[in-house]
Amino acid sequence: MSRLTGWWSGRSSAAKVELYTRWTFHLFPLLEVGGVAFVPLASNAEGKIGAVPAAVIALLVVAHAVLCAVLASRALGWQLDRRERPVRLAAVLIAVTALGAVTLMALQSTGALRDAGIAGAVVVGTAAFTLGSVAVCLRSARRMAGTVLLASLAAGLSALVVGLDWPQVVAYTLAVPVSGGAMVFACGFSGWLLRIVWELERSRDLGARLAVAEERLRFGRDLHDVMGRNLSVIALKSELAVQLARRGRAEDAVAQMTEVQRIAQESQREVRDVVRGYREADLRVELEGARGVLAAAGISCATGPVGVELPGEVQSALGWVVREATTNVLRHGDARRCRIALRTEDGAVLLVVENDGVREPADGSGSARRAGSGHRAGSGHRAGSGLAGLRERLSAVDGTLEAGPEKDGWFRVTARVPLPGGPGTGTGTGTGPGVVTDTGTERGSGTGTERGSGTWSSEMAVREGGSSGPGPSGPSGPSGPSGPSGPSDDLWSTRKETAS
Repeated sequence: MSRLTGWWSGRSSAAKVELYTRWTFHLFPLLEVGGVAFVPLASNAEGKIGAVPAAVIALLVVAHAVLCAVLASRALGWQLDRRERPVRLAAVLIAVTALGAVTLMALQSTGALRDAGIAGAVVVGTAAFTLGSVAVCLRSARRMAGTVLLASLAAGLSALVVGLDWPQVVAYTLAVPVSGGAMVFACGFSGWLLRIVWELERSRDLGARLAVAEERLRFGRDLHDVMGRNLSVIALKSELAVQLARRGRAEDAVAQMTEVQRIAQESQREVRDVVRGYREADLRVELEGARGVLAAAGISCATGPVGVELPGEVQSALGWVVREATTNVLRHGDARRCRIALRTEDGAVLLVVENDGVREPADGSGSARRAGSGHRAGSGHRAGSGLAGLRERLSAVDGTLEAGPEKDGWFRVTARVPLPGGPGTGTGTGTGPGVVTDTGTERGSGTGTERGSGTWSSEMAVREGGSSGPGPSGPSGPSGPSGPSGPSDDLWSTRKETAS
């Protein structure tokens, strides 16, 4: 079944609207052939017109319908800025329509075409479909209305010039704008709607890229503010130590290098603070943000209240789950509804994010549920770093992550984090040296009641040194007396002295 519907479900919302609009215009030739070309054939069956004239008129109407379809297709491409406006083709269609209409009016006036209904139906019908195709080549409503008015005047003047009676002149003058005006409104509105839908799609993608670029600039600015001054001080004091060593003042040089070491340790701590602040997320803020962002994208989002007080590290990890899941809802699939639920269960907090509109791959493999996988099943995208990053953050709080499509056509992301004091968790006071565990978290010394003191994720360990063993802050861990989290007053006085 997925192979039959994949050509549709695998498209974005804008692409679906475009496909629907194009196929609607492709149906117009069938309507013109069935509604206009059938008139002379039916009159031939009644004996009102000969077989040869009826066949000729019917073939001309079929050719006119094909020309209208080609013009409409190219005009839609112009509406989306994919090709130039088909001005020449539109001029050819208008000329052919006008020539055919004048010819039929002349045959009606001379009596060669005895049935006035044939001429009226063919002239008014072809004029209406011509106006509809030409309207797609325009973007201004005033120009569309002017085109209808010119067509009405041209039809009336043509009927008057060929010598038709006044009732017939008035009939042509009124019938062309009525039928043509309806076609112009329908076709012009379709072209405008298609253009707006694609503009909204591009605006959403541009907004996402700008948000990423802005966040990168913010992070780079914060990192520059933190590291710029400290690196300048380190360079200055290192140069001073070199000069002192060359002059034989070894003790003064050692003192300067000791201060360089302290400043480097402080810089290390400040960089950690920047990265930690960059990675932390508040759960309540993320829930409100997710609801606002999804509502702006036209997705109904139901969120429950945070009814339990959670530790800061748990809130941060779950907040990132909400953020990443919201990003996936916007980027993958065509969701219309989303549910975010938070509850406690068996000594753990459970966060569930669900959305509909899952795109299944053509081979039907999207039904497989993956626990803790970086691949979003059914999305049509390869595995990324989003869910892998969530697993990393959740592992720091002994949490787990499951993500995959459900049988009801919804995609579900489930994050489970044990609460402190619940089953499978422990509390205590860390007093030993900093150790990197097998999950990549570093436990420092100090005091604490929630999973030891201070946790550092494996990503931080890779950034600061990479391998397992003692933590990057020395043998006492990041919270110990020798770590960078407690710079002495001498260090601050050194920086002030150097700056002055």
